[in-house]
Amino acid sequence: MTSIDQAQAIREGEAIDAAALTHWCREHAPTLVPESGDIAIRQFPGGASNLTYLLAVDEREYVLRRPPFGSQVKSAHDMGREYGVLSRLHGVYDYGPEPIVHCTDEAVLGAEFYVMQRLRGVIVRRDLPENVTLSPDAASRLCEQLLDVQAALHNTDISAAGMDDFGKPEGYIERQVTGWNTRYRNARTDDVPDCEALMQWLEARIPDVTRRAIIHNDYKLDNVVFDESLEHIIGVLDWEMATLGDPVMDFACSMAYWVQADDPEPMQQIRMGPTHLPGMLSREEMLARYRDKTGQSIDDWPFYQVFGLFRLAVIAQQIYKRFVEGKTADKRFKRFGALPGVLGDQCDRIIRQT
Repeated sequence: MTSIDQAQAIREGEAIDAAALTHWCREHAPTLVPESGDIAIRQFPGGASNLTYLLAVDEREYVLRRPPFGSQVKSAHDMGREYGVLSRLHGVYDYGPEPIVHCTDEAVLGAEFYVMQRLRGVIVRRDLPENVTLSPDAASRLCEQLLDVQAALHNTDISAAGMDDFGKPEGYIERQVTGWNTRYRNARTDDVPDCEALMQWLEARIPDVTRRAIIHNDYKLDNVVFDESLEHIIGVLDWEMATLGDPVMDFACSMAYWVQADDPEPMQQIRMGPTHLPGMLSREEMLARYRDKTGQSIDDWPFYQVFGLFRLAVIAQQIYKRFVEGKTADKRFKRFGALPGVLGDQCDRIIRQT
């Protein structure tokens, strides 16, 4: 059995029109689908934001990305932005898939989309693939590789990537805090906490610092592709939220997903990666390595930790609200309603220790 990430049957309500896609590609990107070829389409199972499909054309494979069905948050699903980021990073940062073509005509598939290179490798989700085990030493090396690839992005020369005008680093932290607070209030349903005290705590503690780097904004285990040995990352996926901003915030958002072995049981229940296994680095060990690899001095780490956790709660709540309102049929999202409470409690633990 292979551990290479495999596409599956398309989920109910998320099918795309193969005939329309084929017709558009033959007109705008004929090298993708020659006149004698047909597109076979399957869907990758992971992801709770943009949808990812495998396109098989004869012996070649590509990946298509499009926004989720029923989404009302256009800025979080900007295909042109994601395609533009990959285009600028190509040749400068070694881990971005090569973008191939971008379609702005929503009449083709009901939304903008783009096609990119397929990276064949292993994606680590909540648990390791069935036929994969990691020794404690191998688990430590996996963590180090994950951290080092993120640090490499933060250390990438902005001008060399042609991204000097991409985003507004000045005032970035304040905009993020107030923006995510507003998003939570707008997405809140009656069955989740109001989090008002938490939001006020964040607003009162915004650091007076401006850092400027290329940031991914959703860097985590299931957004990277490993080779089959799990020794090396061969690519980073899901660039829709990339921008210029504070790299420490980017790292903190990554650590929001990092559930370690000594975390409380409610956190273990919402674990999204095997970060609890023997040998996996702790959050403090990851922070120490991040400081070493980037040279960043971080004097207010509790603020960043709390922000990362709360931001993850908002993302989960936005998805949960789509499920509650019947705008997605994906049953995975029913459990997302528990996340704001669990993540909010984790924030409270950090705040009490400061």
